[in-house]
Amino acid sequence: MKEFFTYTLPNGIRCICKRVKSNVVHCAMTINTGSRDELQGEFGMAHLVEHTLFKGTHKRRAYHINCRLENLGGELNAYTTKEETVVHTTTLKTDCAKAVELITDIVFRSVFPEREVDKEKQVIFDEINLYKDTPSERIYDDFEDLVFSGSALGHNILGSKASLGKMHSAEIRRFVDRTYNTDQMVFSLIGNLSEQAFINVVTRYLAEIPVNQRQFSRGMPSLPSVFEKTIGRNTHQVHCMLGGRAYSLNDERRLPLLLLVNLLGGPSANSLLNTLLREKNGLSYGVDAAYTPYSDSGIVSIYFSCEREKTEQCIELIDRETSRLRQTILTSRKLAVAKKQFLGQFTIAAESNETYMLAAAKSYLAFDEVDNLETVYDKIDRISGIDIAAAANEVFSQMSCLIYR
Repeated sequence: MKEFFTYTLPNGIRCICKRVKSNVVHCAMTINTGSRDELQGEFGMAHLVEHTLFKGTHKRRAYHINCRLENLGGELNAYTTKEETVVHTTTLKTDCAKAVELITDIVFRSVFPEREVDKEKQVIFDEINLYKDTPSERIYDDFEDLVFSGSALGHNILGSKASLGKMHSAEIRRFVDRTYNTDQMVFSLIGNLSEQAFINVVTRYLAEIPVNQRQFSRGMPSLPSVFEKTIGRNTHQVHCMLGGRAYSLNDERRLPLLLLVNLLGGPSANSLLNTLLREKNGLSYGVDAAYTPYSDSGIVSIYFSCEREKTEQCIELIDRETSRLRQTILTSRKLAVAKKQFLGQFTIAAESNETYMLAAAKSYLAFDEVDNLETVYDKIDRISGIDIAAAANEVFSQMSCLIYR
């Protein structure tokens, strides 16, 4: 039995469904459009569009959009990344058609009323202020801006108050017309629907959307330069980011790197860096590692915060640990434990139908296929200690550094 039903509409929108025994249905429209698709002068536009999709369509006011599913006990939400915009819903199975219709209405028929746009810009200004007051989040964006200097991948998703202040309904509509392309969309659903019922509901609401094919391509980020930079932020603690460029979504080496980063600074309390900096030496309350692959590049980062006088010791210990991973092949036992931990986390996350649906949609958007759990297990099982060391050598040999003081 197939894990997913797939169906492509004549307008190019790809649709994917997983049938599960549940009274709840999760739906999402994943659009291959994010902040990296903004032109000069549009920084913050993708995120502004995501906010203002909820502010009125040809047949609904903002209030009616907000009440359509919530009055039924359901949810409607959205988010923006560097490369995607996602509108998603959670409803009872009996309200599935209402969710599909609502997503279609706001994605394709929003009118972006000027008055509502102006109000929503004020909301985003408050979001920007909150972000600026959170150095542990802000440093990620500043670091990424330096790593991808000169590339559209660099600037942060929120944009700036200055750039947002110049955006109005006409500019928003032009951005949507240019970037919300039907051949760059995946509609996904997880719920107790048969294949025919799924085809019927997506055909009913999405088939009539006009074809709008993408007419542009994304520019490849230029080669990076290693940097060391300190920025005065008047923070109580020092915040530090180490890292640099990494593998893209299409690079087979990304799986060994995912395993390596999870071992080094993943969410578990026994990660190598948490054990080293926090448990053994009491130097830092917060330390983690992250890897974000993009369609044509990627970034790996190690973050920690600490008291000012402990900064150099933390950096030295991190450098020692990454050097050890570069120079020493993991033993069979340590590699097996790392794989077991990673697959356990992956499987538990997949138990959330909503999380699994969103991940499947992103995979289908990028690769036109979705690996089932058995395939993922097999790919992870084939990773060797040599693969881990090779990834460590390529990614951690020259790390850039950004410090907030």
